[in-house]
Amino acid sequence: MEKIVFEKSDIRDFVKTIIAEKIEKLKSFIEFTLEASRDIKKTPKYDSMREEMQEEIYQMQRQLGALNDLKINMAKVLNTATERVQLGSLVITNKARFYISVSLGEFFFEGDRFYAISPESPMAKKMMGMKPGDEFTLNKIHQKIVEVL
Repeated sequence: MEKIVFEKSDIRDFVKTIIAEKIEKLKSFIEFTLEASRDIKKTPKYDSMREEMQEEIYQMQRQLGALNDLKINMAKVLNTATERVQLGSLVITNKARFYISVSLGEFFFEGDRFYAISPESPMAKKMMGMKPGDEFTLNKIHQKIVEVL
């Protein structure tokens, strides 16, 4: 199989950028919702509308907290080359590409699909310590590790 070339530092920066953009977007939504809640005129439905908006703001603030946690955890992800799967590894299998970092899920980088997964995820736990050539099965899906960066 042809060796695939990816710059792990570029992928790391890309994931950090995605997180930062999500944080900024959520901050904008929160600010917009706060402004809208201040502009509500007293009507018969005034209290229920404000209550719903407060609940929405609360949910967005929780999401913002989770994103800030991702940002903090991403700062702990090393960018060094590794021979075995560990935190910070970019793992290329015969089925997918996994970046062991934070639980961000699927993303596309330069036209290729990647999955940013937490080291606590079942997939990462299964791969931890493995090296190229090792094979594993998770959820009845058999995969072979092609490369660890």
